[in-house]
Amino acid sequence: MAHTFEELVEKQRAADQAHAIAQALRTKADLPAYETAWQAWRDLAQDVQGAVTVHAEEQGTMRAGVELEVKKAVRHTD
Repeated sequence: MAHTFEELVEKQRAADQAHAIAQALRTKADLPAYETAWQAWRDLAQDVQGAVTVHAEEQGTMRAGVELEVKKAVRHTD
């Protein structure tokens, strides 16, 4: 499935948010909540990685370059 650059950025944002939630729960005593959050982050991150790979192949560019640009776009929002 083709993804636009903007869709990749949104996917990365969602993965980053899920990671922050998992990190926040890591120090809590609620192990089931942490494990659920960790799995959600893992699934979202895996989705991002796959989408970046497909996008790079479709665009005929290097995957690492696409990933770098996506992460830059996420970090530098207005």
